[in-house]
Amino acid sequence: MPIYDWKATDNKGKTQTGEHEAENEAAVRMHLQRMRLTPVKIKKQPKDLFPPKVTNDDIIIFARQFSTMIDAGLPLVQCLEILYSQSENSTFKRILKKTKESVEGGSTLADALREFPDTFDELFVNMIEAGESGGILDTILNRLSGYLEKSAKLKAKIKGAMMYPIIVLCISAIVIGIILVFVIPVFEEMFAGFGKALPVPTQLVVTISDYTINNIHIIIIGLIGLIYGYRQFYKTDFGNRLMDNVFLKLPVFGLLIRKVSVAKFTRTLSTMLGSGVSILDALDIVAKTAGNKTIESAVYKVRSSIEEGSSMVEPLSESGVFPSMVVQMIGVGESTGALDSMLEKIANFYDDEVDQAVDNMTTMIEPLMIGFLGITIGGLVVAMYLPVFQMAGSIE
Repeated sequence: MPIYDWKATDNKGKTQTGEHEAENEAAVRMHLQRMRLTPVKIKKQPKDLFPPKVTNDDIIIFARQFSTMIDAGLPLVQCLEILYSQSENSTFKRILKKTKESVEGGSTLADALREFPDTFDELFVNMIEAGESGGILDTILNRLSGYLEKSAKLKAKIKGAMMYPIIVLCISAIVIGIILVFVIPVFEEMFAGFGKALPVPTQLVVTISDYTINNIHIIIIGLIGLIYGYRQFYKTDFGNRLMDNVFLKLPVFGLLIRKVSVAKFTRTLSTMLGSGVSILDALDIVAKTAGNKTIESAVYKVRSSIEEGSSMVEPLSESGVFPSMVVQMIGVGESTGALDSMLEKIANFYDDEVDQAVDNMTTMIEPLMIGFLGITIGGLVVAMYLPVFQMAGSIE
């Protein structure tokens, strides 16, 4: 439904402004009359063709401010009203407005947030539900904001580590393409007047250049098709499981992915258990938010084991995903009844491990990238100058 900006006066002549979502202008007027306001101006907001996305930062700020206001004793509806009025993201603003209206209508906060699964995931909603039922909503919101901040920090580290090799590979591909399409043909015309057979490396580069120029449209279509085909294959259950398993076994990146998965698993489970969510519900949500089918399958096996009255240790050990140290520490946490605190210790340890792994990977990738660029671009340059060196030797 469209949103209308309105301006109206109350019984004392004081001007008030606001916005209201309604089917038409008449509905807005009726809404203002129910509020005992006299409409002065009603204007339909222009439709946002590219509405902004709700970012992780928006959710973190929302949880942090919400926690502070609840802790200060403000009523729930008033907190939502303040958060709605302060939000600068138009999409998030509408979500908060609808959430406030649902709560005013008698809905719980968790049920109101559950209407927006793209913004508030199951983990967020279930923790809010646990906070409401336990009367510790401010504590839960504070815990949630801390969890989201640490998750965002972890994600940023991984993106930062991956960006360097991706940028280098893209730049090298562009440079090689320019050399093959524009530079090599110039040398080829010059070599045609030499009257001698070209050296093998030079002839190979010339052949590759000719093929690239004559079939560049096929190469571009093939690359696009390859990327599209991979994405479609990854969307299938079989492809998703296969590729996630392959990613975990990669030489350098596999170890990093494994450590990130362990850190995410332990951090999420610790946060939910510490917030009062039952272990079965917590494991179900952890599995759905794992981001890796191999990890997801292992977590579901742990859940089934607990349902049957067994411990977490055996299925975690059998999965082959979680290191033995993690399995043993979880076993100790189970036996001592301090599983949430033990999981938090593991998460903190693996956060440091991820930091170290990212630093090691960056240190390892830099010389590899330099070597790759030297071999490819340097090889092309040497191959092009080989005939010149041969001609210089003949003149001598």
